[in-house]
Amino acid sequence: MAILDNINSPKDIKSLSLEQLELLAKEIREKIVSTVLINGGHLASPLGVVELTIALHYVFDIGNDVLIWDVGHQSYAHKILTGRHHNFDTLRKKGGISGYPRREESPLDFFGTGHSSTSISSALGMAIARNMEGANYNVITVIGDGAMTGGMAMEALSHAGHLGTNLLVILNDNEMSIAPNTGALAKYFNRLIMAYPYKRAKEDVGSFVKRIVGERVTRTIQDLEKSVKGFITKGSLFQELGFNYIGPVDGHDLPLLIECFQNLRHFSGPILFHCRTEKGKGFKQAEEDPQKYHGVKPKKILKSDEEGDGILLTQDIEETVKSFTEYFGETICKLAEKDKRIVAITAAMPAGTGLTTFAEKFPERFFDVGICEQHAVTLAGGFACKGLRPVVAIYSTFLQRAYDQIIHDICLQNLPVIFAIDRAGLVGEDGPTHMGTFDISFLRLIPNLKICAPRDGHDLKMLLELALSQESPIAIRYPKAQAIPTGLIDERNLSGADILLSGTDGYLLAVGSKVNTCLKVAEKLQKAGLYIGVIDMRWIKPLDTQVLKDLSTPRIFTIEENTLIGGFGSAILEYFNDNRPSEDIKIYRFGVPDIFCEHATREEQLKMFGLTVDELTCKILEIFEQNPTFPTLNISQELNITDNSHSLQKL
Repeated sequence: MAILDNINSPKDIKSLSLEQLELLAKEIREKIVSTVLINGGHLASPLGVVELTIALHYVFDIGNDVLIWDVGHQSYAHKILTGRHHNFDTLRKKGGISGYPRREESPLDFFGTGHSSTSISSALGMAIARNMEGANYNVITVIGDGAMTGGMAMEALSHAGHLGTNLLVILNDNEMSIAPNTGALAKYFNRLIMAYPYKRAKEDVGSFVKRIVGERVTRTIQDLEKSVKGFITKGSLFQELGFNYIGPVDGHDLPLLIECFQNLRHFSGPILFHCRTEKGKGFKQAEEDPQKYHGVKPKKILKSDEEGDGILLTQDIEETVKSFTEYFGETICKLAEKDKRIVAITAAMPAGTGLTTFAEKFPERFFDVGICEQHAVTLAGGFACKGLRPVVAIYSTFLQRAYDQIIHDICLQNLPVIFAIDRAGLVGEDGPTHMGTFDISFLRLIPNLKICAPRDGHDLKMLLELALSQESPIAIRYPKAQAIPTGLIDERNLSGADILLSGTDGYLLAVGSKVNTCLKVAEKLQKAGLYIGVIDMRWIKPLDTQVLKDLSTPRIFTIEENTLIGGFGSAILEYFNDNRPSEDIKIYRFGVPDIFCEHATREEQLKMFGLTVDELTCKILEIFEQNPTFPTLNISQELNITDNSHSLQKL
């Protein structure tokens, strides 16, 4: 029987031998690999922290002691050890385990995460609360080297060091070379400085010296100690911030990690424990290319790991149509070949935003600023002031972090910065922390900023080229989806809306990828005798008021992948309320209600909010059937709709 089969809580690993713990690490890795390759998700990062996770749960009493994961995509081993092993195969599936820590999911997920650089702040808050309660438990946070680049992490380190609160910050260094691993010397030195007698002697001697020679000389001795220790361990930055720095330590040496943590329980004050790990550890493909296996899409398993060599033959599930991201990546490269002013900026997501090829072709014009969205936006403002054409490629959910900079540093000064907003709308399995369902609402109220949404790849190409010719900020939003061509109208009205289909019974007004959905809805409705027109509004701000002014219809249906509060539909309501208030026009809005969207596939989420072709068709038919002049139809038979139990009624 596998060791993992008997692990239902962290307490179950405390009686295991060191040999059994090593076997447990192997089993956890196998569980993570087999699940993630089928379900999709993060792979390289969680494989790198297996020993670290086991050591933390073995030494500390997690439940009484607090453990917080930064970002959280590396917490799979933690989930497996905390009672979620038997349903781990539901990872990132609708109704299943989240890919990130969730307080609602387990009492041992102490803080919900998903965005970077938040763990030290939240951990410090809990540590201060502990002190106010007069309690005595450990507060531990695990933060990666990438997350440490975020300004919020440095702010929290500074505050924690100033307060001197008992707090253990574990720096999981798996890529950035903060310090080289010096092998046996590093192990020896860390054993020495972490031994409890050494610490006690150090405290006693320091106290004695202070009494004898006074504060001034004591400070000199402390400075000397810091400089010597910093020279050996390269931890002077953290020591200057008020932390006791320990490391670097091999993050895969389980006996050493256990010994370190057992000693660290006796330390007081803020401690930064630096361990080096390898992304993708135990899975050969991920070890060789951790960037590729940072996050993986669901795959087909062609050959299992029968030989135990960590090699699985897999095959990607092919997509026949290019994504919006791919169109963006190709287009910006072509435009940059002609226009030397174009520079591209990303906040640690070059592959995810489609900028990998741009970085290779134009390295001097590509800037990955790390997980620093605020800096990315204001940096773009500086570029724009000097005549460059900056394109900030960023996920919708991460753009939220730079809201003040968008307003003050870009739009207030009316600088020509382009925001290429990827993952706008419903994003699927990453869950509520990554949904891009708020950007229309929080951007629409900012003066000087124009907002558009391309309906397909061709639209995206032309809008990006148009945006680069403008002298004001423009946001182009598009989803994590295939850019399915709509055809229709070769000559597009890029500065306004396109009337794709005329109607007599009403009009569907849509933006972005929902335009294609609306065309299919109109086709189904026509079979039921309803003639509903379709307009690609394209621009959310400013609206094409001429099209709206000329629109003659009794009913308008707005469709968007954004929260209904303050979104595209709200903009349409505002226009008709302000400009055509006396007319009897009914406006119905379809979008995301006032909730955080849980993880599921993108298709399941669209269905959940009534944004699929069948769901929209049924809902619109219901609206017409409520009018007594409209005949009742057998919806399923007439329109070939397999499921008309739409989810909007259930919300």
